[in-house]
Amino acid sequence: MTVNVAQPVPIRLTGIGKSFEHSVKGRVHAVKDVTLEVVPGELLTLLGPSGCGKTTTLRMIAGFEQPTVGSVHIGDRDVTGLRANERNIGFVFQNYAIFPHLSIFENVAYGLRVQQKPDDEIKHAVEEVLALVGLAGYGQQQPHQLSGGEQQRVALARAIVFRPRILLFDEPLSNLDAKLRVQMRSEIQQLQKRLGITTVYVTHDQEEAMAISDRIAVMNSGSIAQIASAEDLYDRPANEFVARFIGRTNLFDGRLQSVSKDEAVVDVLGQTLRAKVAPQGVGAGDAVRVMVRPERISLVRDGGGAGISGKVVSRTFLGEKAEYHVAVGEQTVQATLYGQSRSSTFAPGESVCVVLPADDIHLMAVSA
Repeated sequence: MTVNVAQPVPIRLTGIGKSFEHSVKGRVHAVKDVTLEVVPGELLTLLGPSGCGKTTTLRMIAGFEQPTVGSVHIGDRDVTGLRANERNIGFVFQNYAIFPHLSIFENVAYGLRVQQKPDDEIKHAVEEVLALVGLAGYGQQQPHQLSGGEQQRVALARAIVFRPRILLFDEPLSNLDAKLRVQMRSEIQQLQKRLGITTVYVTHDQEEAMAISDRIAVMNSGSIAQIASAEDLYDRPANEFVARFIGRTNLFDGRLQSVSKDEAVVDVLGQTLRAKVAPQGVGAGDAVRVMVRPERISLVRDGGGAGISGKVVSRTFLGEKAEYHVAVGEQTVQATLYGQSRSSTFAPGESVCVVLPADDIHLMAVSA
């Protein structure tokens, strides 16, 4: 079963910012010069730590907050000065915002009744969308009779029943337990793809963002640090903040020895290593930050003839993987090894060689 929605439209933010006066902090800039475009039918996630400006940005798209500067376009229309109820958006709140005194049918039908739609049209639309979110037959239930996941489906049904141009989510899964969050994020992603509706999703959960998004905009201190696919953010972060925020990582100080079209030679951890690509704007002699993800590192027994000599500090067994901390001089290297046999484990105090593959070494400018 499908629900007809409007033709997917882009969302364009141009230099938007939001500032306000705080009684203690003075002038606070919650969002600073954010420019981005969400392409039609895309699910873009705003990801970042608390206070980074992601929810304020979402609320400016929705019309709940007015930008101090900049403009918001939905489709070909400048909606910067329009109220939320004039923008034709669907919004799923963190706390669901379900009316406790109304049945599930009436909760979903509320927006259509405000629009004074005919009763038969409301009945058809509500039944159709409840079936779409897996709640067929739930119309006469009361909110207190539903589980958290079912209440989330009601909130989603209410957001899409009137065929909005865009769909906005503000941390919609934060009140659910871990197992249910995984289930619901999959359902949201599948439904968004079926509807093809342009969607902006806010979360602080990196795994959630990586699992559902076409692209992710990582925010820090009110600005966008990087917009890219999950793979690019993980493998090719633009700066140290993104590298640290997305997953676990190793970051080391290095210095470029030489740079060519195909590779960069860098001195790091007392060794000379080769990387595939150097960051733009740096050359021989420049300092760089060297990033390697823990699961890309290999450990071999000392004397294996490859890698950088180190000593195992700790080993943590986690079922399908083991996490190691290895001392290399004054630095500590994190390594994650999967599917180990007894003969390939390394004990604390054991000497090992740390192998950093050239394909998995990512270099960043120090100033980035």
